[in-house]
Amino acid sequence: MRKFDTILWDVDQTLLDFKKSEDYAVRFCFRKFGKEAADETVALYSAINESFWKRIEKGEINKKEALVDRFRSLFEQIGEEDIDAGAFQKEYAKALGSVYYYQDDSYELVKRLKEEGKYRQYLVTNGVTLTQKNKLHLSGFDKLVDGIFISEEIGMPKPSKEYFEKCFSMMPGFCKEKAVIVGDSLSSDMKGGNNAGIATCWYNPSGLQNHLEVKVDYEIKNLNEIWEILEKDAQ
Repeated sequence: MRKFDTILWDVDQTLLDFKKSEDYAVRFCFRKFGKEAADETVALYSAINESFWKRIEKGEINKKEALVDRFRSLFEQIGEEDIDAGAFQKEYAKALGSVYYYQDDSYELVKRLKEEGKYRQYLVTNGVTLTQKNKLHLSGFDKLVDGIFISEEIGMPKPSKEYFEKCFSMMPGFCKEKAVIVGDSLSSDMKGGNNAGIATCWYNPSGLQNHLEVKVDYEIKNLNEIWEILEKDAQ
């Protein structure tokens, strides 16, 4: 008997390479506003963005305001006074949703799992609705999975227990004991799995340390290693 019948996939930096999309979108938008983004500017934005999302996850700041404020913070730090942060955010959201890059042949992995018919697959993401829907459609994931749960639509972010409980309520015949979440983020995915009472699989290609000391049931460096977990637990 299979231990798991439901896989919850994180999207950004798990199934899709968010960093590549982020790099493209930042440079594209700077050019659209008549500027050029240096490597240092892109790296600075990435760090600022990550810090803002950590605060969103903790419920410390309002998401809608934070999406604009992250660019205000960036522009202040680089001394850029000619670009409106609100207008930049709108263009950035569109640009970010216009490109996608698979991680570890993730499309073929999700497709094979679907074709086997043994597992239900859902996407759980904290991204912006418009951006996520666009890239999930372009990447083809929206046609492979059984459901997509975007925090902006759910009304609360990962890792909150409430987010997951609402997702579970929309999964027919869902059983916590038979579900596993796969994601790259300790603070969002692994902690979220802990809060929700389901098994966790940390996608950790860089071999990072578990600095948050959250419970991790499985750890993989390549997404295709999920087969070893699924097949092992099916014995």
